[in-house]
Amino acid sequence: MKNIVVLTGAGISAESGIKTFRDSDGLWENHRIEDVATFDAWRRNKELVLDFYNQRRRQLLQCEPNDAHKLLVTLEEKYKVHIITQNVDDLHERAGSSNVLHLHGELLKVRSTLDEHLIYDWKKDLNVGDKCEKGAQLRPHIVWFGEQVPMIEVAGKIASQADIFIVVGTSLVVYPAAGLVHYTDFTVPKYVIDPNKPTISNMQNVEYITEKASIGVKNLVEKLMNE
Repeated sequence: MKNIVVLTGAGISAESGIKTFRDSDGLWENHRIEDVATFDAWRRNKELVLDFYNQRRRQLLQCEPNDAHKLLVTLEEKYKVHIITQNVDDLHERAGSSNVLHLHGELLKVRSTLDEHLIYDWKKDLNVGDKCEKGAQLRPHIVWFGEQVPMIEVAGKIASQADIFIVVGTSLVVYPAAGLVHYTDFTVPKYVIDPNKPTISNMQNVEYITEKASIGVKNLVEKLMNE
């Protein structure tokens, strides 16, 4: 059974109604990134950061997986599929994908500010005063800008074992995630699904599918299931 590795970004969840990472004006839900998605922002104004993620969590709970998420699940009938996602939503899991690795954390989890290994499932609002079992404030289980990406080595190992590598809905500009495609062997076929056609430099065997996620994934899944 061949290994398919899929790297997904905000573009795959946009069709579910989840706002993409940055709007054209450079803001994220009307906030500057520096004000809500860095550790410095957390130190400056915990209430603002928590309110931002509380709003995003509430929004996520109103959203459903779209056709692109669901179609990736069908590949598991014929292939061993690993999803590596830059997204913090749980739409791949809800669609039914068996192997999902989150590079940038998960919106429906929180963790201790004292012990990063104390991680809790969390679907309600998170507030100042919500503490872990050791008495420390809880924070969103999100990798903020400037923080280490703890799962990147695991992701690199998974990517290096791909027989087919697929990129869906990511601009390939956020590192280290964008570098994962370079872990693959040069002989591995690569498919990039994005209406804006991100460019992969120094890479062979790349086919660009310039469609939104649901259409591009549908076309590619049909092709791969018939090979």
